[in-house]
Amino acid sequence: MAYTTSTNLVSALLLFALSASAETRHPNVILIMVDDLGFHDLSCYGHPEIKTPVIDGLARDGIKLTSFYAGATVCTPSRMALLTGAYPSRLGWTKGVIGYKIGWKSGMSPEALTIAEVFKSAGYETAISGKWHLGDQPACLPQGQGFDSSYYITKSNNQTKRLWRDDELLEEKFNNRLLTEKFTSEAIRFIKAKKDKRFFLYIPYTAPHFPVQAHPDWKSKSSFGEYGDVVEEMDARIGEILATLNVEKIHRNTIVLFLSDNGPQRGQKALAKPYRGQKWDALEGGTRVPCVIRWPGVIPAGQESNELIAAIDILPTLSHACGIDLKSITKGSPTIDGINVWNTLVGKKDTPHPRTDLLYWHGMNGFQAIRAGDWKLFLDRRNAKLKDGETGPALFNLAKEADERTDLSAKFPDRVKSMQELANKRLAEINRGIIPIVK
Repeated sequence: MAYTTSTNLVSALLLFALSASAETRHPNVILIMVDDLGFHDLSCYGHPEIKTPVIDGLARDGIKLTSFYAGATVCTPSRMALLTGAYPSRLGWTKGVIGYKIGWKSGMSPEALTIAEVFKSAGYETAISGKWHLGDQPACLPQGQGFDSSYYITKSNNQTKRLWRDDELLEEKFNNRLLTEKFTSEAIRFIKAKKDKRFFLYIPYTAPHFPVQAHPDWKSKSSFGEYGDVVEEMDARIGEILATLNVEKIHRNTIVLFLSDNGPQRGQKALAKPYRGQKWDALEGGTRVPCVIRWPGVIPAGQESNELIAAIDILPTLSHACGIDLKSITKGSPTIDGINVWNTLVGKKDTPHPRTDLLYWHGMNGFQAIRAGDWKLFLDRRNAKLKDGETGPALFNLAKEADERTDLSAKFPDRVKSMQELANKRLAEINRGIIPIVK
């Protein structure tokens, strides 16, 4: 019995030492963002027809988040939030995306501190391969925002046909069906070139944003039509990236994070089930999206968390995981709204989850709602699309009802008041430090 106890103690100490050493080294980071993928559009999130075995495997080997929110409900502000850790209104955003309600010559200010600049300051090689959509004027391009190498389109795949590498125009008219393949090939090239260094790689795929057009090798493969073809190709391409990590023997020292930029586009086959609302909406379906994270040996496998986590939390959380002190970076950026949620990701139960509230933004009409714990308040019930002809706020309990149909504001007036006050406080904090959009 004494021998067994001693053996167990040694094993536990060894496991702790391995975990500790993993957390103190500087892992690579691959941040994958897909475009307009709904909460329900992966098999690990319940889709009965679309098959995504690679992303399902990431979820099994790491953590699957079920209460994760994109930074906004449309492309440009969502990317602002992800890359800066700040609510997009801190960066001058009020409505729309670049090329639609935001001028073609506008963009995110180079004064904003990006996650690429954070990692570059810590000695990481940085790259983007995919969709930028934060401005195509020289001062707003990725190579001026912390990316050592960039392979990208400046806007959505329905807004431009040009493909770039740094400042060089590679294709005047790209083939939309081949973009996922091209972005993947470039990402793999970067991984192989930097395998002996620490790197941060951002892969914002255009898939499955409209126009939904399948790669010839995936055409008619999915039982869910062409939308399914595009999602299943995306999954397989991510598999190629993971296979490269394995071949280069760096998979155990690489954090892989997958998320969507917002909910599904109207008119497409994408689904946000069980949530109501779509892209542009402040309803759950417009901004609650899939997110899975893997770091072998550090983030315990097989986890699922329903804790409130947002895209703005990714920058401070990854910085902490990689040993980067954000306080040491002095570039003029607005306050980071994101919170370090690392303890939740690694399954530590002895500390409370740090995020307790979140603001929601409509893609065209700005701030509309706040979540606090399991409760969500629309300040104007018309934005919740209840169509009951009533006026005033609308309060929902998300833990009891996913589709936001039963208004409880009359039953809990004190909660409505406290949440309104909290929203006003958060908005006042944001308004004290805004970096304007480049015009």
